[in-house]
Amino acid sequence: MNATRRAIETTGVVDVHRRLILDEPLPIWGPKRVRVIILLPEEDISEEEWLRAAAANPAFEFLKEPQEDIYTLSDGRPFYDQG
Repeated sequence: MNATRRAIETTGVVDVHRRLILDEPLPIWGPKRVRVIILLPEEDISEEEWLRAAAANPAFEFLKEPQEDIYTLSDGRPFYDQG
């Protein structure tokens, strides 16, 4: 039998001993077994790394098809930022 689950979002810190310390007390009473999912902030990647990953992603393979090549260098007008 599958039990319905309720999620509680909170924040905390992992200390030098790899223990999770929550910023606020949980709104539940224990002892009670819980499931914990840890979301870590993503590390910043450079624009060059991002472009390389996008260029290698198979999701964009369709852009290499001839029917997708609809623009030329003579299309449009140059944009000059006035700001």
